[in-house]
Amino acid sequence: MKFNKLTPDAVAALSAIVGPDHVVLPADADNMYRYTHDETEDLRYQPEIVLKPANAEEISHIMQYCHQNFIPVTPRGAGTGLSGGALAVHEGVILSTERLNSIVEIDERNLQATVEPGVITQVFQEAVIQKGLFYPPDPSSRGSSFLGGNLSESSGGPRAVKYGVTKDYVLNVEVVMPTGEITWTGANVLKNATGYNLTQLMVGSEGTLGIITKIVFKLIPYPPQNLVMLVPFRKEEEACEAVYKMFMAGIVPSALEFMERDAIEWTAKYVNIQVDLPQDIQAHLLIELDGKDKDVLFQEAEQVYQVLDAFDIGEVLVADTEKQKADLWHLRRNVGHAVKSNSIYKEEDTVVPRAELPKLLKGVKEIGVKYNFKSVCYGHAGDGNLHINIVKGNMSDDDWNNKLPEGIKEIFRLCVSLGGTISGEHGIGLVQRPYISIALNEVQLRLMKGIKQLFDPHGILNPGKIF
Repeated sequence: MKFNKLTPDAVAALSAIVGPDHVVLPADADNMYRYTHDETEDLRYQPEIVLKPANAEEISHIMQYCHQNFIPVTPRGAGTGLSGGALAVHEGVILSTERLNSIVEIDERNLQATVEPGVITQVFQEAVIQKGLFYPPDPSSRGSSFLGGNLSESSGGPRAVKYGVTKDYVLNVEVVMPTGEITWTGANVLKNATGYNLTQLMVGSEGTLGIITKIVFKLIPYPPQNLVMLVPFRKEEEACEAVYKMFMAGIVPSALEFMERDAIEWTAKYVNIQVDLPQDIQAHLLIELDGKDKDVLFQEAEQVYQVLDAFDIGEVLVADTEKQKADLWHLRRNVGHAVKSNSIYKEEDTVVPRAELPKLLKGVKEIGVKYNFKSVCYGHAGDGNLHINIVKGNMSDDDWNNKLPEGIKEIFRLCVSLGGTISGEHGIGLVQRPYISIALNEVQLRLMKGIKQLFDPHGILNPGKIF
């Protein structure tokens, strides 16, 4: 698809829609810089203009103009993505949803909430907790990520193991189509068998099918009690094996996170939190149990200990205070930042059936030896979702740029051979696009491309992503 550059007339027309105070142009280099990147590696792409609309109507006018004039539009939330999904790889327009940041309504009677896409995830979570309600999806970037971005990637987070991911809480969305039409995709009900499920089609579509302007979420009652423990293992594969053994024993934790030694060691230094880390410890599981009754949680913890008795573990740390709990979660949520601070890196978001985690981890390390790269692994073990951070370290530029992609292909082929796939929650975006045919066959790709063509006939919305 050939796109048009923005002419002075186009800049003027688009600026008039949102007002001059809500436009960023390349001449304003300091303000423009934040829109040239997300959290994906060290990639930089500069748009020709950044627009900050206030509502669906302004977005509709922008999309109508860009559709008619073949101008590419890249939707952007908070810029916390890890697959390059919010990068303007074809220049054109960055459409930022940062001004659509209202919690419209929290409906306590129906356990629902209506929000705009620019609301920060943690802000929304804390608002519903004040009403005794719970929105569980909690990506590591929850303190800065937008709910619209969470929908675009169907983000998960640690508590997905018990409560599910973003898609499991979306009832209905208001969307501006690439042509400028505005529509709701479903209904604000828990059951809906009326035609195709357009709501779920939008969730996880990475901003390629439409721009979400309102979201109706399902909520659940808030579990007021929790218990957090950090379990050290002398063999990292045993830590992975313990994960599925817990589920076989009937235990369903609210979070079950894996961190290999380097992950917790690097992060403890990065956030300046003391962790007892004997030399023989190779991995940790961070386990959280939650519910309404503290006594029930202690009974479940005893079941966890019974499972752990079969493994070679060190001394288990049970958090005694809210501060200890917060410190442990602060460690886990900052692993990615700690790795990034150590070296240039690539993060692969692999996922397999949870019982296959030991094989995945073992295979990743063997592939690392073959291609001479170091990996730091951590992630949502309860979901089988392993984040593999490949650090450049002492690798030559030639090996990093030319040999490493072959190693990544082997990792992805291993995932698929184990019944998994190449992304659990980060999406395909730009950086995983070369590998998508490893996970999807020709029929699947043809159907997806056909959907994209139907929604976006001129291909202007977030071009260069997924396919």
